[in-house]
Amino acid sequence: MIKKNRILVLITCIVTLAPILIGIMCWNRLPDTIATHFSLDGTPNGWSSKTFTVLGIPSIIFGAHLLCAFCTSLDPKYKNISPKMYRLILLICPICSLVCCAGIYSYTLNLPMTDWLNSAGFVNLLLGIIFFLVGNYMPKCHQNYTVGIKLPWTLADEENWNQTHRFAGRLYALSGILCIINIFLQSEWIFIPIIISIIILPVIYSLAIYLKKNKLK
Repeated sequence: MIKKNRILVLITCIVTLAPILIGIMCWNRLPDTIATHFSLDGTPNGWSSKTFTVLGIPSIIFGAHLLCAFCTSLDPKYKNISPKMYRLILLICPICSLVCCAGIYSYTLNLPMTDWLNSAGFVNLLLGIIFFLVGNYMPKCHQNYTVGIKLPWTLADEENWNQTHRFAGRLYALSGILCIINIFLQSEWIFIPIIISIIILPVIYSLAIYLKKNKLK
């Protein structure tokens, strides 16, 4: 799968590491201690050294990017993974690297885009788009070992896998819409039920299918 997407893999690797070059170019303008974590209202609540911020954060994200790209391609059932889902996987880390570092650098250098990049509205928009896209592509993924809801009963039963991923796809898409709506509501608590729902409900749904099917035997 990497061979088929080698150009995209190369581009996304470069994009993921691009903040390092930007940080080096701005090195003399950056303080020794930099705000690297922000609350939902944009207030910094975590700090790191300049070296870790410029070199460490993009490198960690880059490592995660390579792990996702190679582990997915090494899956014995990689052909069952939707090509669109694989491309989406390749885009997530570069986007995170750019957005995280843009927010950090803009705040540190007091750039005009700071308030927008570190706002709750932007976080909601970004998560909403990601959740919606994942929800759209999830039902297109067939049984595999790296992408999707990998439970003993989904991996053992293709019908269970398909039904669970159709359900989870709708749930993720709905979660994405709720995140976008939250741009206007600005609720700090909406993320907790969303995260719990997308993690727990598909497991319960899949287990219910498994128990019902085995009860009928």
